[in-house]
Amino acid sequence: MKILLLGANGQVGWELRRSLAPLGEVLAFDRDPNDAGAVDLARVDSLGPLVERVAPDAIVNAAAYTAVDKAESEPALAHTINAEAPGALARAAAARGALLLHYSTDYVFDGSGDSPRDEDAATAPLSVYGRTKLAGEQAVRESGARHLILRTSWVYAARGANFPRTMLRLAQEREQLRVVADQVGAPTGAELLADVSAHAIRALAAQPMLTGTYHVAAAGETSWHGLARFVIEQGRELRPDLPWKAQAIEPIATTDYPTPARRPLNSRLDTSRLRASFGLRLPAWEAGVRRMLTEYLGTP
Repeated sequence: MKILLLGANGQVGWELRRSLAPLGEVLAFDRDPNDAGAVDLARVDSLGPLVERVAPDAIVNAAAYTAVDKAESEPALAHTINAEAPGALARAAAARGALLLHYSTDYVFDGSGDSPRDEDAATAPLSVYGRTKLAGEQAVRESGARHLILRTSWVYAARGANFPRTMLRLAQEREQLRVVADQVGAPTGAELLADVSAHAIRALAAQPMLTGTYHVAAAGETSWHGLARFVIEQGRELRPDLPWKAQAIEPIATTDYPTPARRPLNSRLDTSRLRASFGLRLPAWEAGVRRMLTEYLGTP
């Protein structure tokens, strides 16, 4: 199998390099202004020719515009990367009969209520980012391509900019932290998402009827405040030698921390369909975060 991977240097893309390797030849591309062979999803007209040139059996699109607040002031660029580009990739995949795996987000929902949403729940994004990701989903479905859309939440990794790494840094700079406590979801490691992706691609070779949209998130739930406490507690245990300063982690409401983009309060995703269809057990979010912290912090 030949796999075209886009967004190869991002949090998920970096893990996909590893997880996809046993499936076949992986041709990895990312956006790099210093690389003449790089792929920029903002140049939508370049994507069809790329697919024709590479001639992949599967396309994995891990690239996206993910600056949620900045998207409010750059809606056109966010739409190009998150909606138009996936549509172009999907049409190119359909033309050659390739599979397209594309990632989406819990931000396609409005975050009301307190129950996990399944794949058929009504969408109602609150932000430019959420609306462009939903438009990307729709473009993929309308293309006629064989596809997998994996919606996930609260992605983190040992590399890149993410919430756990930010909390580790702030806990060594400030004595008091104020963290939102009324947004609830499941922190999901890039490693887990990449492994599920590889498993799903392999399963589709034997069961092609499994295409469609699935929710992927670690088991359990917490708030950003709960995650911050867990990360800092684990960090202190792993590396007591670091200059920890944080003495208090104060829970606050979303309204106490205004941002340009509205966030969903309920980011819970029902993963029943994924688990039943692919025979998977998704580990607790604590296990994934602990593993990432061990990798990132190392030992004294």
